[in-house]
Parts: sequence; structure tokens; C-alpha cells
Amino acid sequence: MKAKADSAPPHSEIGWHQINWKKAHQHVRRLQLRIAKATREGRQREIKIFQRLLTRSFYAKALAVKCVTENQGKRTPGVDGATWPTPESKTKAISSLKRRGYKPLPLRRVHIPKSNGKKRPLGIPTMKDRVMQALYNLALTPVAESTADRNSYGFRPGRSTADAIEQCFIALGGHKNCAQWILEGDIKACFDEINHDWLLDNVPMDKQILRAWLKAGFIYRKNLFPTNAGTPQGGVISPTLANMALDGLENLLRAKFYETTRNGRWFSHKVNFVRYADDFIVTGNSPEMLEHEVKPIIREFLAKRGLSLSEEKTKITHIEEGFDFLGQNVRKYNGKILIKPSKKNINSFLDKLRKIIAKNKTAKQENLIGILNPVIRGWANFHRHVVAKETFKTVDSLIWKRLWRWCKRRHPNKGTRWIKNKYFKCIDTRNWVFAANTADKRTLKLYDAFSTKIQRHVKVKAEANPFDPKWETYFEERYYLKIKKHPMLSKRLRTLLNRQEGKCPVCEQPFTEKDKWNVHHVIHVTAGGMDNLDNLRLLHPNCHRQVHTQKWTVR
Repeated sequence: MKAKADSAPPHSEIGWHQINWKKAHQHVRRLQLRIAKATREGRQREIKIFQRLLTRSFYAKALAVKCVTENQGKRTPGVDGATWPTPESKTKAISSLKRRGYKPLPLRRVHIPKSNGKKRPLGIPTMKDRVMQALYNLALTPVAESTADRNSYGFRPGRSTADAIEQCFIALGGHKNCAQWILEGDIKACFDEINHDWLLDNVPMDKQILRAWLKAGFIYRKNLFPTNAGTPQGGVISPTLANMALDGLENLLRAKFYETTRNGRWFSHKVNFVRYADDFIVTGNSPEMLEHEVKPIIREFLAKRGLSLSEEKTKITHIEEGFDFLGQNVRKYNGKILIKPSKKNINSFLDKLRKIIAKNKTAKQENLIGILNPVIRGWANFHRHVVAKETFKTVDSLIWKRLWRWCKRRHPNKGTRWIKNKYFKCIDTRNWVFAANTADKRTLKLYDAFSTKIQRHVKVKAEANPFDPKWETYFEERYYLKIKKHPMLSKRLRTLLNRQEGKCPVCEQPFTEKDKWNVHHVIHVTAGGMDNLDNLRLLHPNCHRQVHTQKWTVR
């Protein structure tokens, strides 16, 4: 695949673009599999040994730096104002990751708006603290995955909101005698209230490092405040810690409400549990059972972790009334369960579009389309697994009306026909397409949500563990199929992915839905290379930079 030196230099002398990422992934993966195996077999001493080996590994440190410096928050500094944009700063960062003498700095507190108009506090660690958290998270995730609830879907590798929604459909509409009542659970300030002592006693990782993170405090308006409870929203390891705090509730409910026989007949309480991060539902065969038997168990479970249910938001609902969960509305219509985009989610989306259009009253048409398209496409793709065609049609109509008002406001003295001819074109069979001609003579049109194809989501198997070798082939096939069917892919990119079997030829890691990629020319354009498929390869951005820096040849 690429040319290599005769002998590798010591780790201390390796530059950022000299790191063998394929070897790094293999080394870390091998240790993670051993941690997961030790967890499944209950060998606590071996878990500590392998975690220690991983957190002191050069390759694990390099992957932690890569993770933090290539995500969306890579340009967001902590209280020290530092970021690591250059290869030299990333190389220097690897050598600075040492346990001895490490003391995390306080978090930088900011507030971000919530959908209900309130603001959520967000703690931003420094770059070094984020990388240290990413490093220890590499060692903790195999334990968390091996002990997680079967139907927990938030912030877990290989799982998504679509899996959680599909599990709701299975629990509430998969057969005739399914549950009719739902307890919608809401945990009050989950990330802010988790008990530190419980985490220190129950999370199998370096206690000194964990205590230092939990007690780091935060700075707000130049004042230092202590943190006596909770995990910071914004920390890399916080979702894993929160998941581990909430894991165990499903098994507790299963042990209490197991299926049995009564008077020679099969009997079930129809208790099912679905959780995504701190949002969860519990199904049951009666409201009395959910109120007087299930809720006390949940309250007791949460109380041990310093948490409590929000009594105002926690409610019991019949399936025919429906309930909102993860942006979808789940409801039965005449005995048939249908999952549609929730009204709250639709209104939030339309409000966002209205604000974008209002802020761009004087923008060029092509610029406005460029801003709107990713928002519309992303929202439509999120809902492409549910009954959303009618919603897409309605949303498209409302967007068109808003854009028509935008056009008329710009030209109050012009007639309808003139405005129509200037801003709308006839494309294929559609006559009123909001589109513009760009400087390079392309036609840029507004994305049509109704054109999004509805695809039934195939739920991940509840017992699947990405750190168990017997499930490795299952997840590889699943990742490949998901990226292959991704609606954002053009036919050309899909062909390239098929040829590469869904993997980057440099690091040999599979592309995922969240990954970005660069198109690489095997024979450079300046050397006469063409844009035909035989001369193109899809690479991760970092792998692409590495190929050009080291002048490797990709086959």
C-alpha cells in the first residue's frame, strides 16, 4: 500500500505524519479485546493490568490526540486558551501525556440554549485534559460495553437513536399482545447530580485520575467554583461515566418482572426498558403497576447514585394517546403503531429555518441555498427511518412559502412572474424549484425533503458487543452496509467505497457515518492524473495528509 522505511525510529523521534496508524489501531484494539474478555470473566486484576498497559501505550496516546484534534471541538480552547492545530503540537502533546504529576485544570463554563428556551451549562476542559480523558476512555469503554444494559443506545459504539426507536416499535407494536402503557422517565439534571462517591466506588478505572477530574471545578466569569457532584457535560469521558451509572436498571426490572405461568397459562407483565443516555421509557400492562411497582424500583435505583426522577416530566401514557421520544412521536392508530416526527421537533426545525432566512435577507440566493441545504438534508435523513413522507411534504410547502416571502420582500415593485423567473426554475418535472446559477455555471437547487427515501432501519442486536471477537464480523458488515446506503453519498463515492470494501486503504479502518473523507488521486493531477475511478481513492483526512507528507503511494 505504501513505502516504508527499513527500520522504524524510536517513538520519541516519530513525527505526527510518521505514525503507523494501522499498527496503532491494531495495538489498541488488541488490548481493548483483552480488557473486555477479562470483564466478561470477572477477572478484576487483569482488567487493571491491561488498562494500565493501554493508558501508557504510545499508540493509545497518539489515537487519543488524533480523536480530540480531529473532532468538531478541535478549535475550542479551555481555560488556558491552547489548541493543537499543527503536527508539531500534536507530536509534543503525545509525549506530555503522563500520569505522574498530572493535575487537570478547571473547566471553562459556558451556557448553550435548550429547546425549551432555557440554557444548559457546558464545561469545556483544556485540550490536554480532553486528550487524557480520551485516553482513559479507550481503556474504560470495553468494560462499559461488556456490562451495559441490552437496550441502552446512547453514546455507545455501533448504536444510534434509530436503534432505540426501532426497539420501541418492537416492544409496543411487534405483536398483538404487546404492552399498552408507557412510563416516560425523565431524570432531573442527570449529568449535574451523579454522586461522586458512587462513581469512585463502582467505575473500574484509575481512582486518582477520576477523582481529579470530578473535583477539578469550573471557572465562570473569572471566578472558580467547586464541583461536588456530577460529570461535566463537555468532557470526553462523561457520557461513558453516565452510562455506567445508569446501567443495571434494565436487569433489575427483568429480575423483578420476569415471565412466568399462572394457573397453567403463560403470563407476562410486558415490562420492556429502552434507554438513550438519560431518556428512557418503561412499558407495562397497567398504569397501576407502573405507578406503584415500577416507579419505586427506579427511584431507589437512582437514589443510590444521587439522582431522582423529575415528577413534573415523568408521566404514564396510553399508547393510543402517544408519546414523544428522541424527536419522534410513537402512537397507535386503530390498532396499528405508527412512528412519526414529533410536533415539537418539527416546530423546532422550522423555527431554525425561519431564523436562518431572517438573518440572510440580503444574501445571495446561492449563499442562502448553501446554508439551508445541510440543515434540511440533515433533518430529513434523521427522520428517514419512520413514517415521515407526509411530514416532509408539509415541511417543503412551509419552506417554499417562507422563501416566496423572502423573494417578494427583496423586490416589492416587481410582479409575480418576474420574481418567479428570477428565483425559481423548472427542473425535471418540477416547475417551482428554488434554484440559482453559480459562477461556475452549475445549477444549485434547494434540497427537497420529500425526495428523501424512507428506509426501514435494521436494529442492532441487543446482545451485540463490539469488543467481543464473535461479533466482529457482524459489526464490520453492519458498518459497511450503513455507509454504503448513506443518503449523502453520490453514486461515484458509493462505487469507490464498494471497491475499497468500506475501508481506508492507509489505516485499514472502516469508514463510519460520522467520518469525513478526502478523495485522493493515485497519479496526481499535476502529473497528468485523471478523475476516472481507477485513479481515485477515499482516505481519512489525516491519512490523506500523511500520504502527501510522506510521499507514499496508495494502490
